[in-house]
Amino acid sequence: MNKISSVFQDKKAFIPFVTAGDPSLAITKELVLSMAKAGADLIELGIPFSDPVAEGPVIQEADYRALAGGVTTDKIFAMVEELRKECRIPIAFMTYINPIYTYGVEVFMANCRTAQVDAIIVPDMPYEEKEEIKPLCDQYGITIISMIAPTSKERIHRIAKEAEGFLYCVSSMGVTGVRSELGSSADAMIAQVREVTKIPCAIGFGISTPEQAKAMAEIADGVIVGSAIVRLVGEHGEACVPYVTDYVRRMKEACNQCQ
Repeated sequence: MNKISSVFQDKKAFIPFVTAGDPSLAITKELVLSMAKAGADLIELGIPFSDPVAEGPVIQEADYRALAGGVTTDKIFAMVEELRKECRIPIAFMTYINPIYTYGVEVFMANCRTAQVDAIIVPDMPYEEKEEIKPLCDQYGITIISMIAPTSKERIHRIAKEAEGFLYCVSSMGVTGVRSELGSSADAMIAQVREVTKIPCAIGFGISTPEQAKAMAEIADGVIVGSAIVRLVGEHGEACVPYVTDYVRRMKEACNQCQ
């Protein structure tokens, strides 16, 4: 069992997302440490990008704020290296394929290993094209997290069979963002996955309340929350850490109710 899969062992995982460098890398480091103490099981760190096609306005604006503040991929790697002196929680980078290519695939993966980043999520990389980076991910011990969505349909079996770590199940169509109603397709997607593999499934996109987290944890192995947390960071800026910490604690408690 790899480090990512073990996140889901004997519990429902809660996976928060924050944009690295919003409002600053120093605050991002504080957030990771605090979210880990509040019960987060794995943390997804977004690398800011100028054209984040999978993101709704909340995370887009966070990306723009981070980039305007001078955040770079090199600075993020350096921050995670520092973080690793204090914190062992699994970390997944969420980024797009263009920044990886621009940076250089091998250098990116080598730096991920140096910084002890455990996985990458690349929402705009089609499953059929993952072999372009998978050999180097394997070489440097970086897990590629595959995604499935309601539109994946007959491809779900194929994607699930080859998935590593966990499968990221997109709860509903469209970009990231808080939703008052979640789609009902997650149940069916996970049922399809279970026909071919026992890999953990985590549901993301749109989840924002403890009630939604509990409902999704009932049908999945983990819950991923991004926009609701990034919105708190945007609202409170440099003072965001206690607000996010309290929110993560409440969301993790909701997931724990499904043990």
